[in-house]
Amino acid sequence: MPTLQLSRARLPATTTIVMMDAYGATCQQAIAAERALTIYLNKREIVTLMTLGDDPEALVVGYLRNQGLLHSVGDLTAVHVDWEVEAAAVVTRHLPADLETRLATRTVTTGCGQGTVFGNLLEQTSLKALPATLLTQSVLYQLLTNLNTYNETYRNAGAVHGCALCHQMEVLDFVEDVGRHNAVDTLAGRQWLKQADSAHANIFYTTGRLTSEMVLKVAQMGISVLVSRSGVTQKGVELAERFGVMLIARAKGKNFQAINAAGRLTLDAIPSKPPSVRTSREAGV
Repeated sequence: MPTLQLSRARLPATTTIVMMDAYGATCQQAIAAERALTIYLNKREIVTLMTLGDDPEALVVGYLRNQGLLHSVGDLTAVHVDWEVEAAAVVTRHLPADLETRLATRTVTTGCGQGTVFGNLLEQTSLKALPATLLTQSVLYQLLTNLNTYNETYRNAGAVHGCALCHQMEVLDFVEDVGRHNAVDTLAGRQWLKQADSAHANIFYTTGRLTSEMVLKVAQMGISVLVSRSGVTQKGVELAERFGVMLIARAKGKNFQAINAAGRLTLDAIPSKPPSVRTSREAGV
């Protein structure tokens, strides 16, 4: 297979501005970058994404992969990002036969920094239920602790979401971007471009909501455990049941809400209940 031509157009994830606080004092403050990047696939304009610009090539490849517009990394000839014109030119040997039909149908989603799904993607997917990944409560708690050291951009500037590929309690790769879907697309792109050790990933973590498009994208990556510190939507639950994905929502500290967890999540580290949530029987009444 010919060598893929790949630009390396990474930009800093943050920039610095002068701010005034509530006391009238001014200071230098890091803020998250936000840059427009228009994707062209074989010279056909596809979409404009708003992104940090931290790993644009992986983002572009992952986006096209997750939208079903690329079916194999082997089809790629070149991915070139040029920030002077805020464009990413992707060249592939094969385009979907129904490309124009797909691009004519757009669904506005809940995705921050993205918000568009093309061509009735859900109806077109041929995904079957994934093999179940087993998880213990103690491993989940340790994973959440380990993830705390990875959100550098959020700690410095806020205003970003983070996503991670994990194997049990080990964090294999972590990405931050202005939208959670940018982050998951970047990880999907890295999988294909072999820039991350993701072969054994069996857990996906996100700081964002567990919506239908997030469940679909993670299922497309072949991962059947999806963890978030945020909540879940009705359609997200429906798709999780369809694809065999266990959802763990509102995972903060020792708390979480597990969905589709029967026979998959072992409760081996049940925390003590605070007095306010003890039942009358537990209280001896």
